Amino acid sequence: MSEADEKVICHTHSSHCGGTCLLKLHIKDGILTRIETDDGVEPQYRACARGRAYRQRLYAPDRILHPLKRVGEKGEAEFVRISWDEALETVAKELKRVKEIYGPAAIVFRWSGGDVGTLHRALPHYRLLCLAGGCSETWGIFSFEAGVFAELATYGLPFTGSTRDDLLNSRLIILWGCDPAVTVHDTNTAWYLAQAREAGIRIVSVDPRYTPSAAAFADQWIPIVPGTDAAMLIAMGYVIIAENLQDQTFIDTYSIGFDRFKDYVLGVEDGLPKTPAWAEAITGVPAATIASLGREYASRKPAALIAGIAPGRTAYGEQYHRAAMVLATITANLGIHGGNAAGTSWAPGQALYLKYGMGMAIPLNPVESVLPPHKYAMPLDTIRISEEEILWAITLGMNMQYGQMNSTQLSDAIIRGKAGGYPADYKLLYQVDTSYPNQYLNVNKAVRALKSLEFHIVFEQFMTPGARFADVVLPVNTCMERNDVTTGGGTGAYGYMSKAVESVGESKSHLEICTELAARMGISDYSDKTEDQWLRQIVGGSPDIADYESFKRDGIHKLRLSEPYVAYKKHIDDPQNHSFSTPSGKIEIFSQRIADMNNPDLPPVPKYIEAWEGRHDPLAKKYPLQLITTHNIKRAHTQYHTVPWLRELGKHAALMNPADAKARGIEDGDMVRVFNDRGQILIAAKVTERIMPGVVDVPQGTWFDPDENGVDRGGCANTLTRDAHSPGGAFCTNTALVEVARFEPV
Repeated sequence: MSEADEKVICHTHSSHCGGTCLLKLHIKDGILTRIETDDGVEPQYRACARGRAYRQRLYAPDRILHPLKRVGEKGEAEFVRISWDEALETVAKELKRVKEIYGPAAIVFRWSGGDVGTLHRALPHYRLLCLAGGCSETWGIFSFEAGVFAELATYGLPFTGSTRDDLLNSRLIILWGCDPAVTVHDTNTAWYLAQAREAGIRIVSVDPRYTPSAAAFADQWIPIVPGTDAAMLIAMGYVIIAENLQDQTFIDTYSIGFDRFKDYVLGVEDGLPKTPAWAEAITGVPAATIASLGREYASRKPAALIAGIAPGRTAYGEQYHRAAMVLATITANLGIHGGNAAGTSWAPGQALYLKYGMGMAIPLNPVESVLPPHKYAMPLDTIRISEEEILWAITLGMNMQYGQMNSTQLSDAIIRGKAGGYPADYKLLYQVDTSYPNQYLNVNKAVRALKSLEFHIVFEQFMTPGARFADVVLPVNTCMERNDVTTGGGTGAYGYMSKAVESVGESKSHLEICTELAARMGISDYSDKTEDQWLRQIVGGSPDIADYESFKRDGIHKLRLSEPYVAYKKHIDDPQNHSFSTPSGKIEIFSQRIADMNNPDLPPVPKYIEAWEGRHDPLAKKYPLQLITTHNIKRAHTQYHTVPWLRELGKHAALMNPADAKARGIEDGDMVRVFNDRGQILIAAKVTERIMPGVVDVPQGTWFDPDENGVDRGGCANTLTRDAHSPGGAFCTNTALVEVARFEPV
């Protein structure tokens, strides 16, 4: 075959990496030979290093190619190859056995993103389990549960993102705990930030680290003590209110509860004014810097406060998110071009996904201890998400009412079951597209949980730390070996994930596996459509795509908007016809729904609450350094961990300030132990001024790899984190105290 015979397939890539990019896959003799990216009309959806390196993931020598059955002890990764028939019969038999002996609640279903498609993901498995009698679930989104809680409480909807091109209408952009140069945070966010800087738009970064985004885009870096972000935002609110810089007309028109927030901020409520000096003692940010940024945010309008999700992954992260939204409200910086609602800030791709991309219909889960089916999991031909349908009931209040455990409690629930106050004794774990235990808090505890299970099924592409504990591992193919659709992008797009090559080894798609498993479980009405028929139905639900075949050929459908999309603009422009989806119909600075929960850790107006395992915790005498667990350009969580090209981008290392390193006799490049009462890891030290004193950054996502003494030589950050969630349900991956010592090999 000549070069002329090579074909190029357009494929939209979305690998739980924060972006949606266009890949041009060069195929010759059925083999992917190279990957290019978008070189068409702007905005181009260009790939980062992870997308460009996917060929090494596809053809990785450590891909799981065949079904496997455990023959060694759990965790030893001793497996033998078995046939698909034996694997599926074993899984079906175990699902039936556990259900008959213990009831369906003993089956725990855990899933996450993986290659983020619409059809080939966790929902086919959930449909299967519901049709088979049900299962137990968990609640709590790893990334931004605190943000969703705050959005629903404040705005009534979790769709707070504007398209990124609107940043060019701003006069001030604040990147708060946000590093899109690494995390992408919607494809093209960094591109628009680069244009904003070139246009002279002022950019400020608030972060414990001098991030790549701060280095590339920001005019000012403000380091802040982890977990204290709400205090700084509230002190900025003090300056705005004390100096009468708030937009009172906007407040009176669109919100309720300002006076309650004002009383707290000014100290009327508790006798403690939340001044910049008050916040300086908490945050480490100079009072003058706090006051200056508060004045600037209120007066240099329109201003976009991009509230990153990392500060929300803390002990009281929902207070940070609510405080950011309240500041956007009182300064009238939301619902306008150049402003921002200060929510979790994904662009409209998230809303498109919920409206048109949920895929298979999900029947009622018969297990009483789980939620009723969410409205967005109904059949695609009957659903259109309206604002009124996104109810407070689908988040914290209903989860608690129905007895679901938070995802952070999974390990504890497996270990203790009913004796620990959980709804059931859990015997079987059904694990799809999620890296348990690696990406879950307190990994050593999770290991104990895995060893206690009667049966453990893992659907995987690689022998991850979780797969090592499985009884059966079923090989799942990649997004380049099946067809699917996705959504996302900084200006909004639909993507077609085209199948480019045949599945490697005996790997199968999620839909194929579930269809075959359903037949063995006696479920006759599992699926009546082929892959293509499912995808045509899903795409047909969108009013934006007129020609399915053209969409499939082009690989991406970029939304062409007459102007940038601005979240809540219609609510601000026409409040009579577009009220907020809160009980009051307005932005709720004071939330009666939260007040009705009667939880002192969930105040009805945003407040600063000191974190457990913060700088003032008594435990800090033993473990004086605060741990943060940031994202890395080399990985999308645990994905791509073994890809050689990406590993060449830098050594896995713990960032330490020179003052902290010197006090411990540590030099740059030394191997160190990072430890606390939950575990210890071995990792190289990166001594740098780009992180503030008192803070250590262990980038998350490397694979847990304990030695014979239980010391994790893989440098997995969650070896050190605590399995506790915030009151609003957040994973607290950035709330932990540790100590660091130079490693002295015996």
